[in-house]
Amino acid sequence: MDLTICAAVLLAALSFFLVPAYLHRRKINSPPGPKPWPIIGNLNLIGPLPHRTIHQLSKKYGPIMQVRFGSFPVVIASSVEMAKIFLINMDANFSGRPKTASGKYTTYNYSDITWSPYGAYWRQARKWCVTELFSKKRIQSYEYIRQEETKALLKELHAASGTNVVIKDYLAKVSLNVISRMVLGKKYSDDNEEEESGIVSSKEFTDMIEELFYLNGVLNIGDSIPWIDFLDLQGYVKRMKILSFKFDRFLEHVLDEHNERRKNEGQDFVAKDMVDVLLQLADDPNLEVKIQRHGVKAFTQDLLAGGTESSAVTVEWAISELLRKPEILEKATEELNRVIGTSRWVEEDDMRNLPYIQAIVKETMRLHPVAPLLAPREARQDCKIGEYDIVKGSRILVSVWSIGRDPALWEEPNEFVPERFIGKNIDVIGTDFELLPFGAGRRMCPGYALGMKVIESSLANLLHGFSWKLPKSMQKDEVNMEEIFGLSTPKKIPLVTVPEPRLPLQLY
Repeated sequence: MDLTICAAVLLAALSFFLVPAYLHRRKINSPPGPKPWPIIGNLNLIGPLPHRTIHQLSKKYGPIMQVRFGSFPVVIASSVEMAKIFLINMDANFSGRPKTASGKYTTYNYSDITWSPYGAYWRQARKWCVTELFSKKRIQSYEYIRQEETKALLKELHAASGTNVVIKDYLAKVSLNVISRMVLGKKYSDDNEEEESGIVSSKEFTDMIEELFYLNGVLNIGDSIPWIDFLDLQGYVKRMKILSFKFDRFLEHVLDEHNERRKNEGQDFVAKDMVDVLLQLADDPNLEVKIQRHGVKAFTQDLLAGGTESSAVTVEWAISELLRKPEILEKATEELNRVIGTSRWVEEDDMRNLPYIQAIVKETMRLHPVAPLLAPREARQDCKIGEYDIVKGSRILVSVWSIGRDPALWEEPNEFVPERFIGKNIDVIGTDFELLPFGAGRRMCPGYALGMKVIESSLANLLHGFSWKLPKSMQKDEVNMEEIFGLSTPKKIPLVTVPEPRLPLQLY
């Protein structure tokens, strides 16, 4: 074993000196960036919050720069112009995904929509999302679920009025309930039912979702230096395997339940949820690529995770910002009183008439993007970006964190100012590159329309139904705004707040 490790170190050291010489002979002009160290590259520069480190580096080296994460060149785009080139103009060449431990161990060996390689399998999955799973008609058909679960949330908060509540717990529960009913056909938050089934409790399931997002975003050393991957120096791979086992046990139970109902109903079977739809699509004998059972589980996990995490994280950040700026909260309340009144709740169709609430959501996504560095892409071929050469296999990161803080785009970029979106036609659908919370191009999040409905209506009803205050011992400038980095970026310290009802009791 010692000889193997020594040989690997020697080969890595030789490659560090020989590869640059080879590139020099080819006259490769890489984007600017810090000089890499042997073996580790620039990993020594990356702190616990990589998006912030990369933002500072981009200030020095420009809107396109290259660093090395161990053995791999990583090209980083941090401006509107560069993001548009990578995500739209040259999208086809940058639609690959790098091979990572998280993709291997937590998504059934790259079988989900997020991490699957660019090709026929991914195109087929993407088509399903656009035409079936997230079609306008299907999203609309589940509106009653979103309404029922939002009202259940509001009733729970009414019961807790006047007390300190960890708002994240309530938001995670309602998001899980909404997505579970749409994807799985029933809620998985009734702990008694879950304990009897022997599968997983609602608290454990929420923890699993958080762990999934964290592990899919961590900077795993083995992904950057493959020859030491087997050492699992940070323990991430061990955690991924444990998480994968938990999810697989749960998803096996879900698929067994659905297949049993399909069998019992026979010719009378009608799809009631997204898993039903996936199973029907997978049975199509004319598929370009056959979808196996593990593929259905991977897609189901994608739907559950994406829908649960992003909405809860965004709404918690929004309320945190509003509690730090009471004057903005007052303006939001005034708009809701004027447009909705005090005799009913906010409905999804009302959002078009609530521009200030929409502006609050957009400003939250600008300052606190769920994915500050969009999921990494990979160059499928050698190419040039302006004067710079991008070699095949380079990993590509788009820093929406930097774009959201670009002083050339935003006045006072570090301040929470929803008014900057009033009267401006800036949307989140991947065409306005100043704001890319869901990405753009082929690899854009396919469920963005559903995500926006859940986020906007949840926040609007929370602000309409309650006055929000900080605990008596806390001042507005004491609200902790630290974050945790992963595939999403939630608050490090959950927000504690005090809800006080605003609407008549009979509405709850």
